[in-house]
Amino acid sequence: MERGGTSVFLPLCKGEIKRGLEEKKLSKLSKISIKGKISIESKISKISMSKDKEKVELLAPAGNLEKLKTAFAYGADAVYLGAADFSLRVRINQFNLGRIRQAVNYAHKRNKKVYLTLNIFAHNRDLKKIPGHIKKLQEIGADALIASDPGIISLIKKEWPGAEIHLSTQANCLNWEAVRFWKQNGVKRIILGREVTLEDIKEIKKKVPDMELEYFVHGAMCMAYSGRCFLSQYFLGRSANLGDCVQPCRWRYFISEEKRPENPLEIEEDKRGSYILNSRDLCLIDYLDKLKKAGVDSFKIEGRNKSVYYLANVCGAYRQALDYAGLERKEEIKRLKKELEEKLVNRGYTTGFLLGETAEQNIGNSHIDSDWEFCGQVVKSYPEGKTEVKVHNSLKRGELVEIIKPFYNVLRIKVDKIINARNGQEMTEAHGGGSGDVVLLDIGEEVSEYCVLRRKVC
Repeated sequence: MERGGTSVFLPLCKGEIKRGLEEKKLSKLSKISIKGKISIESKISKISMSKDKEKVELLAPAGNLEKLKTAFAYGADAVYLGAADFSLRVRINQFNLGRIRQAVNYAHKRNKKVYLTLNIFAHNRDLKKIPGHIKKLQEIGADALIASDPGIISLIKKEWPGAEIHLSTQANCLNWEAVRFWKQNGVKRIILGREVTLEDIKEIKKKVPDMELEYFVHGAMCMAYSGRCFLSQYFLGRSANLGDCVQPCRWRYFISEEKRPENPLEIEEDKRGSYILNSRDLCLIDYLDKLKKAGVDSFKIEGRNKSVYYLANVCGAYRQALDYAGLERKEEIKRLKKELEEKLVNRGYTTGFLLGETAEQNIGNSHIDSDWEFCGQVVKSYPEGKTEVKVHNSLKRGELVEIIKPFYNVLRIKVDKIINARNGQEMTEAHGGGSGDVVLLDIGEEVSEYCVLRRKVC
């Protein structure tokens, strides 16, 4: 729809219908009309989420409270997070016990869940602090604890007997006998290793039908087996298995002869070096229906260190794709995948080990740039269409901007005017970073808090 320089694109989905609607409301044929110019009919009764027991969970990463709120705004059912001392994310982790409490309270008010990670490979020195931490998480009301170390799992059962335990992917659980073993030892959910194939999942579910299965469907992949890499420890003394990986697999590498280190030989014809350890990113958005039928209960997105822009795009796209599952809407899912390929920086996508193939490496470059750049996030919206936006990177008058609304509904506008929200003065451009500009834009309609904006840069 064209409206005064503004275009609105509505995918064939439930749009922004609240996820808490009763099933009887969802079962009706819904006709959506915007200002009489577009009408879309879709049978929402066929959506696979119609019954709680059939609903597959969308699980998102949360590196801080802002990311948690963004993930929930874009359709995540649950998030996973953890305190730095006990989580496989030491750097860029803003969660302490106070913020974890805030996160859990925020989630529970919205009928969402928060899973807490205790998935380090613990040394003796770590064991003294863990029992007290478990007790505090119990008091806060965490929905589940994620662990891989048998010693930590034993401590969880001792300190919090009723805790729901999820086995971390770091435990390398790849077969049904291992799944049965962990079930007998009090684990409710297995986060399967990325090396598990679709056929493996089917057999595991058949052999142990009452075990919940979680599987990674999107995000970065480690070049080492289930993340057991020692390069970070070797180069800088920062252990990936204690949550402090510096990602040496993404570095540039050269070969040099022992006595002539000043004359390195490039492995590839690339002035920046080689990326022989650089795995492509996982993307299984077009396999969700098959994974659900195989027995997966929770679809997991990687990326606690990624931006709110990444979360909005990925959560929104996967939420919409999940609601398409079983509706034979291959073109819509194909469109969503193309959006992820073209409008997010990525390393190229792969299906990983799902189909029994070797996961692909991106040896040509460190990543693939996008023609679109994150330029802002909505902090407040008014009914008449005026919207406060916190600028990221930069935003210029006259630019084409896309606003990604919940469930990946995209609103396209041209920025005709930028007003400084602090002093009311008109601006030709605004900047994020150190400037931290907050601006007023005339969107033309009310949009929800946490919506992200992107601009075309080339």
